[in-house]
Amino acid sequence: MKNMLNFKNFSAEELQKILDLALDMKKNPEKYSHALEGKKLYTLFEKTSTRTFLSFTTGMTELGGTYYNQLWKDSNFVLGEPVSEIKYVCRNVDIIMARLVKNETVELFGDNVTVPFINGCDNSYHPCQILADALTIIEKFGSLNVKFLYIGAKNNVFNSLVEFFSKMKQGTLYGLTPLVNDTACGPDFYEEAKKTGYYVELDPNMPMDEVKKYVKDMDICYTDTWLDMEFFNDPAYQDKKKELMDKMMPYQLNDEFLEGSHALVFHDMPMHVGFEISKDVEMKNLDHILDQAENRRHAEKAVMYTLIKGI
Repeated sequence: MKNMLNFKNFSAEELQKILDLALDMKKNPEKYSHALEGKKLYTLFEKTSTRTFLSFTTGMTELGGTYYNQLWKDSNFVLGEPVSEIKYVCRNVDIIMARLVKNETVELFGDNVTVPFINGCDNSYHPCQILADALTIIEKFGSLNVKFLYIGAKNNVFNSLVEFFSKMKQGTLYGLTPLVNDTACGPDFYEEAKKTGYYVELDPNMPMDEVKKYVKDMDICYTDTWLDMEFFNDPAYQDKKKELMDKMMPYQLNDEFLEGSHALVFHDMPMHVGFEISKDVEMKNLDHILDQAENRRHAEKAVMYTLIKGI
């Protein structure tokens, strides 16, 4: 039995098979409309969600299965001994997806589940988002062999992008990350990825004219929120928010920043328009961004099918 906490226990070939399956599921939905008939998905949310909830639940329904959703705050995970709670849930369903705050909690699930478990996002990794991104790249460019610039914070999305590109050994991920979030990837994570040659870490102190030279050479420019969602509207965090936003505003994806570039702009949503992305750039690229968001469903259908079927 495999779980998907991140990409560590998946080979490039296994990830490519998931992407190929996702493409086929998207093109031929009727072919898979009974693929997981009788199977039950449990979704657990400690964090807010739009895409993760909709993509997993509609995805499982499209495959013929059913789902049961619970908020962390309404469950006995907030009260009880967690291992026994995990094992109880496993007695009732065929697969679990949880969107949790801490990577340590995700690891706890991974160590104790008796049915496949999917990390729907934690503070260190966001694997299903990156599979959706990869699916979108293949649809728009025909392969993963692209020049891909991520601009923002070293966060969960970025970490999974680093894992993915360095494992697939196709295309090149360039990381421009003036902000560094607290994640649990280990001290050698980025250095090991750099050794593959498929992840290039750019100097966040390079002059802006040099940054723009890289931008002009890219196929995709990707940004994410500069501040974790749970802090964005927190009154107690407003001074820190202002400090971060002031630091990052020169890196906003706007018309001036992207001048001379043919790159598509990606964003994993939700977007904070006027911060990491301008309104004009959002509207010009909204179809691409919504394709990413829709592809969450197709990628996750392929992940659930693969893990439940054990293939």
